[in-house]
Amino acid sequence: MSLRRREFVGALGGAAAWPLAAPAQQRAMPVIGYLTGTVPRQSGGREDVAFRQGLREAGFVEGQNVIVEYRSALGRYERLPEMATDLVRRQVAVIFATGSVPAPLAAKTATTTTPIVFRVGSDPVELGLVTSLSRPGGNVTGVTGLGRELFAKRFELLRELLPNASAFGLLVNPNNPNTKPTVREAWRKRAVGS
Repeated sequence: MSLRRREFVGALGGAAAWPLAAPAQQRAMPVIGYLTGTVPRQSGGREDVAFRQGLREAGFVEGQNVIVEYRSALGRYERLPEMATDLVRRQVAVIFATGSVPAPLAAKTATTTTPIVFRVGSDPVELGLVTSLSRPGGNVTGVTGLGRELFAKRFELLRELLPNASAFGLLVNPNNPNTKPTVREAWRKRAVGS
């Protein structure tokens, strides 16, 4: 009889612990929103590989302890605001916005509370993403390559490599809001001959 009593007390103790253990087991994994204006994640490009590596280094493995919701506009930037709003509605923990300037701009417009991490090739202060490089403020932070600001150096290198060239071409995406300032900078550098 004492054995059954022990089993009963043990089962009762275990049952009492179920409500405490159940929420921990059912706790949803954090969800990251991945918003890009260009290619989808299936491309396996450098950025996708770096994103996943960064997650692993932070202790996150997609599908095991984090979920990533991917949204790709495939160059149709007008779709980005709707995609960003959808990620906010799904209450993602953070939005990683990349692939083009419109992606982080759409994310910033969609939320003032969900953290946003961007990667852009232009000045994020000039774009209105952050208030300053040293203190971004708000819910937006990220990385920039300041690509347009390096035009003078690029033209200088081109002229050194091809001193007899009389013209250089510049391919741009007319739908990217960064295109006009990029073209202006290219023409300015061409005109001053730097």
